Amino acid sequence: MSVHGGGRSLASPAFPDDDGSTDPTLDLTDDTTVLATLGTARVFVPVVAVLGEQATDGSDKNSDMAAVLMTGADGRTALLAFSSIETMTRWNPNSRPVPVYGRDAARAAISEGASALLLDLAQPSFSVVETEDLEHLAAEHVLVTTPAGTAWVEPA
Repeated sequence: MSVHGGGRSLASPAFPDDDGSTDPTLDLTDDTTVLATLGTARVFVPVVAVLGEQATDGSDKNSDMAAVLMTGADGRTALLAFSSIETMTRWNPNSRPVPVYGRDAARAAISEGASALLLDLAQPSFSVVETEDLEHLAAEHVLVTTPAGTAWVEPA
């Protein structure tokens, strides 16, 4: 559904009536359940103001909004995501939430050259989705439990 007016077309929000709490379909119990539920759950990717260049006329500097990438001691980068606005605000009260599905956050991480997605950084427990798991989430594969363990499968 789109809203039209004055020659413009505005898409309906992807998450109408979202109150910013943790998506009920996201299970944060342990790493396996996070992986199994993250792809189709709504999460928040924070964007922050990044100072731009000083204007040539001496006026104020400009700023741009950017998603946050963290660089680990080993040089690998990760995109930040949060399960709720509350957890994101505890990390940085000045960040702005961008609601996306977990699979889209994984795609964004990969497109930025990151090798991981950090979910709920700075919380008592946080999740790290790395490399192959990140690629599976981005490809919309589903993590299932079998008698032999867990496995990623392509949906039918």
